Amino acid sequence: MSRPIIVFDLDGTLIDTAPDLLDSLNHSLAAGGIPHTNAFGFRSLAGQGGRVMIERAYAAQRKTLPSDEHDRLYTLFLDHYGENMPGRSQPYAGVIAALDRFSSAGFLLAVCTNKTEFFARKLLEALDLDRRFAAICGQDTFAFRKPDPRHLVETIAMAGGHRDRAVMVGDSQTDIDTAKAAGIPVVAVDFGYTDRHVREFEPSKVISHYDELTVSLAEALIAVARA
Repeated sequence: MSRPIIVFDLDGTLIDTAPDLLDSLNHSLAAGGIPHTNAFGFRSLAGQGGRVMIERAYAAQRKTLPSDEHDRLYTLFLDHYGENMPGRSQPYAGVIAALDRFSSAGFLLAVCTNKTEFFARKLLEALDLDRRFAAICGQDTFAFRKPDPRHLVETIAMAGGHRDRAVMVGDSQTDIDTAKAAGIPVVAVDFGYTDRHVREFEPSKVISHYDELTVSLAEALIAVARA
């Protein structure tokens, strides 16, 4: 029988990357002559990627954003973000202890993110976390990405796990919809990047701190899903 596996989203779930994403957003906006954004107002968009953040910033200023300018600013965003990684990004409180708990209990660990695989690996390496994960799969690892359930299922397979003994942890509707479509229980953290409370998307469980993500909880969710 395969080992149980717990699969994490990255931005807004494992790592608080918003400060650096917002810095890169403001760097690119400055190149377009747009005032800096309000960090609080844009934090909920951090999980949707630089392209969406730039688009929303222009919309908030009621400025036209031609497609070629959008592409130029997005390239500046990516360059700035990559050059300054990991910057101020840090694991959320309790993450390291939770990873240790699950590893000690024999769980495989994996990451399934809509960040590019290159940036996901670079970030985790910079934080000395990459070796903990049996698979790190990004938006470009496969020919599909979340919310396509195959992104999660193939991440599990790459890590050496099986979907029948898996739990997903995420912070957004995309993560929750992906796990549900794959028939996998999903734990939602309520401190990530979403403008609606994750409870509205009906995950299997909502937690407010990683101390609540226990092995017994994961095992119970897997048992219920298989019943």
